[in-house]
Amino acid sequence: MRATIGTVMMRGAAALALAATLGGCAANPGWGGRYEVHGVEEGDMLKLRGGPGTGFDVIIGLPNGTVLRVYDCTQTGGTRWCEAALDRAPETRGYVSWAYLREH
Repeated sequence: MRATIGTVMMRGAAALALAATLGGCAANPGWGGRYEVHGVEEGDMLKLRGGPGTGFDVIIGLPNGTVLRVYDCTQTGGTRWCEAALDRAPETRGYVSWAYLREH
């Protein structure tokens, strides 16, 4: 019985370690936390895309200060992409890079 409990504890610890590693994105499915676009260079905009990656079409450009509702994040290659909607126009929904978001 101890081996079984030990195995369960190790798996639990591994799951916690994985969660901590991925913890840079506090957003969970259905969460809807408010974040704002931050850190985009002057004259540029964060692209809200049709999917999680640069190969997807740009829906709209978002300047610094734009408030979004973030629902879910996923790692694609070296970038964490978050499904998000405009706070004031929730029907405008797509994916943005987590690197340019901060809590609002």
